[in-house]
Formats: sequence, C-alpha cells, structure tokens
Amino acid sequence: MKLDTFFDNFGLLADAPNGVQKLREMILQMAVQGKLVPQDPKDEPASVLLEKIKTEKKRLIEEGKIRKQKPTVEIKEEEKPFVLPDDWQWCRLGDLGAIFNGNSLNSRQKISYSKVTNGLPYISTKHVGYGTIQIDYNGEIKIPLNEPKFKIAHKHSILICSEGGSAGRKIGIIDRDVCFGNKLLANETFSGVISKFIFYMYQSPLFLSSFKAKMTGIIGGISINNFLSLVTPLPPTAGQKRIVAKVDELMALCDQLEARKQKISINSIRLNDASINKLLTAREPTKFSKHWQRICDNFNLLYSKPENVANLRQAILQLAVQGKLVPQDPKDEPASALLERIKAEREQLIKKAEIKTPKPLPPIKPEEVSYELPEGWEWIRLGDITSPDRGVTYGIVKLGPEPDSGGIKTLRCSDVLYRKISTQNARSVRSDISAQYKRTILQGGELLMNIRGTLGGCGIVGEDLKGYNIAREVALIPLVKEIESRFILDVISSPYIQINTIQNLRGIAYKGLNLNILKNFLIPIPPLPEQKRIVAKVDELMALCNELETRLSKSQTDCDRLMEAAVAEILAVA
Repeated sequence: MKLDTFFDNFGLLADAPNGVQKLREMILQMAVQGKLVPQDPKDEPASVLLEKIKTEKKRLIEEGKIRKQKPTVEIKEEEKPFVLPDDWQWCRLGDLGAIFNGNSLNSRQKISYSKVTNGLPYISTKHVGYGTIQIDYNGEIKIPLNEPKFKIAHKHSILICSEGGSAGRKIGIIDRDVCFGNKLLANETFSGVISKFIFYMYQSPLFLSSFKAKMTGIIGGISINNFLSLVTPLPPTAGQKRIVAKVDELMALCDQLEARKQKISINSIRLNDASINKLLTAREPTKFSKHWQRICDNFNLLYSKPENVANLRQAILQLAVQGKLVPQDPKDEPASALLERIKAEREQLIKKAEIKTPKPLPPIKPEEVSYELPEGWEWIRLGDITSPDRGVTYGIVKLGPEPDSGGIKTLRCSDVLYRKISTQNARSVRSDISAQYKRTILQGGELLMNIRGTLGGCGIVGEDLKGYNIAREVALIPLVKEIESRFILDVISSPYIQINTIQNLRGIAYKGLNLNILKNFLIPIPPLPEQKRIVAKVDELMALCNELETRLSKSQTDCDRLMEAAVAEILAVA
C-alpha cells in the first residue's frame, strides 16, 4: 500500500476494530521513519543542526545554565532499527535537550506549600494526561518563586512519566514555567528541536518499545541515564515542522473518526435496546409480531456488534419465561395438573414415611408476581419443584488443602459458568470431607447455581459429573423428574432470575444469596409439552447467536489482519 493509497483509505481503515488507535500508532511511526511527509532537498540537514546544538550546549554550560554531561556513546549500526532519509540523523535523546527529573515532596512540605498563593504550579504524574498536550495546572500545591531547592521546567518543556504503571505513557507539554515531581522527566529542547515533534516522537511505537526495553525494577521505571541514551531519529528543523503540522491534521481527523464511531456505536446500542424493550413489553400478539418482524428486517444493523448479541441472548430468555417465544397449544395439559401430580406424589412419600414432612412454603401473594402469565401457565416457588429427599442446599463449607492423590473433585463458583459447567480447574478434597456432605454429591441432572462469588453462573449437571461434590458458593437444585430441567435452566439464566438474585444479595464484605430466599423464588411453569418446545426454540436461537458471534469475531479478526498488513507494508524497512 502506497502512501497516497493509505490517505485515500484513511476512513476505511479507521472503521476496523481498534482501527483509530492503530491509525494513530501508524501515523506516529511513519512520522519518525520519515514516511509521513515528503523530504525537501533544500532543508538544512540534521547533521548541521547537531553541530549547532553542540555549540549551544557548550555556551549554556559555560554560562552555568545546564550541567556538563558525559559524552554520549557512539551509536552502533545494530542500534539503528531502520534506514533514515538522507538528511536525517540518528542521535541519543540526551543530544536534543537538557533533560532532568523533578523534586519529591515530604508531608511537611505538602502542608506548607499548600498555603502558597503566589508561586509556580507543582506538577505531579496525576496532573499529566496520556499523550495529551494539556497539563492540569490547578493542583493544590504551589512552590514559592525563587525557591532554591526546586528545579524549574521552563515553558515548552516536554514532561514524561518515568516510573510506575504510567511510565512512558503520561506525556505533556507545559505552556508555562513549573516545578514538578521526581517521577517525571523534563526535556528542555535545544534550538532547532521542536518540542511538539519530541512530544509526538515520545508516543511512537519505536520510542515506546525502546523505553520499555530500558525499564528496570519491581515497580518499573527508567533511570535518567538510560533515558538519555535512548536512540532517536532527528529530521531537519523544517522537516520537523512539516511533520508536526501533518500529525496535527491527521490526529484531528482521528478525533473526528473516533467521535463518529462512538456516536454510531451508542446509536446502535440504543436502537437495539429500544427494539428489544418494545418486544418484551408488547402485550398483544399482533404488536409482538410487528416488533419481532422489525428486528428480523434490521437484523444486520442491530447485531453488527458482539455486545448487542449478548443483549439478544438475554431477550430470548426473557421472552421464553414470559411465554412469548413459542405459541401456546390449547390441547396441552395445563401446568396446574402437572403441579397437582407433583404435590400428590410428595404427599404419598410422606404417608409412606419415606420422607419427612417439609416446612410449607408461604402462599404466593399477588404483589409478588412480576408479570402476567399465558393461559395454562402457573407460578410456583422453586422449593416446591425440587426433589423432596434433598432440597435446595449448598456444599462443602471449607475445602481445605488439596490431597496429594485421589480425593473427590469439587466444583466452585469459578467452575460454574453462564449456562455451562467447566471441570478444567476443579479442585479435589479429601474423601472423608466430601462424605460429610452426602446430600450434595452429584447424581446427574441437577441444576447448579452460584449464590456467591461469580454470580450468574448456572448449569445442568451432566452424567460425566456424577460423584463430584460442590463448594459452599454453589447451590444444588435437584428438580423433580416431572419438570424439564433445561426449561428451569432457561429461567435461572434469564434476566428475570438474574435481577432477582442481585436484588436479594445479603452480607457486607462477601455478599451472597440466602438459600431460604432462593427456595422462595417464583418460577413460571408452562405445560410440559410447551416446556419442551421452549427449550428447543431457545437452543435453536442460542445456536444462531453463537454463529453470529463467530461471524462477528471472524470479521473483526479479518479487519485486524488487514490493518496489520497495511501497517507492515507502509512501515516496511526501506
């Protein structure tokens, strides 16, 4: 891709995922490689500029304005990452300006200087942005004028953070004299070196890579000597000015493209939310069909972003529990008959003394009902459709140290993901500990739901998990066999239950869902044939969501690869 082609396709490249950020990096890298603007043979070469800088440095040292530094080490060929234009020069960063760090403040000084009204702003790392020219000069501390203990960075100096997580990333140019902190390095450039060129050069991938390579220590930082030794390209002064003007222009365009993308993204999410909300709140079948058709007609527009697909999943499940996902069949046996059989079977077991008489759950009050159910559906408490010999419970209170060998695999909240269970990181506990919690040894077919920790996790226990146990953060929900467990999974993973869970968390430091509250959750129960139809439709639509996410992910990957190819071609070593 030639440079003209790059500019012609600037907006197209920006539309790729993370495209604007990649464009910014590409612009800055092209700038320091001499590929962003044409060279002018009339420019005074950088070699002459360096000679002038040497004369200036000598004068400043004699006048006592800067300290004499050790001679810079000659740059070896292997230190030069690419070939520069003819009138450019490789040099050490210390050749281009007076570079020094600031002063730290102790507690006493902070109190004392916070009372100063007429002085120089004290700039610390928190006052410097990430690659923005603007500096926050409104800090609470000012240093008295002519304070001999503090170094002063003069107007147009470039500040860069040298230590910690923001090292090499927080960068700015000051528009007035300031005092500054010891975690910042100031660069007062010599005549002929444009401050804003250095500001942009600091942000280039070339410089950031060199900077990180010189960082040391646990916290991460660069010493001033290592900073001074960084190898940097130097264009002629006139070339620096052309580069700065072009980068200014392109960065402004990037700002516009970023704002446009953000606006499109926000509008897309709002449109998606509005469409789904109309679908969920539609009371009449004709209105529901109309809103659903509108989503189908605009599917590619509404679901062009992965985050919108997540909303679609939630909408599917919410429609399922509201009875709007599949049509009702008047021939189906109503859920009331199904629930009466479950109740009768439980009473029979009590009569035979096979189970104890459970404590009855409270009757359902009208004000507890969240929405109106279709004909043939019923509300029931979760505890009334669980296996009477086990009930809703949680597992091992404390796992203890993992045995060297053997033991019982135990699932924690981190193993119970959204609508699936992972055994990849399952821990083991000693068999004698697991034996104390026989009720939670998995038999297959139960539902697991996180009640602490990674909330939202839920899944059905497969045959491969028989014999496993669970930890305290996970609730075991053994359903009666007459209920379709996959339908209850759809209910548990729907926004209806997920929101109820969040609203009913208890505790301070480590919030969780009380089991008694969970047992009393209201569950919508359709006729059994409709449960099966709903499960089939949810599976079908979730598979569609999976395909959609895969397609979007592939599209993003392809865009990333295209962008990387463009970057590699443009920035290829000459």
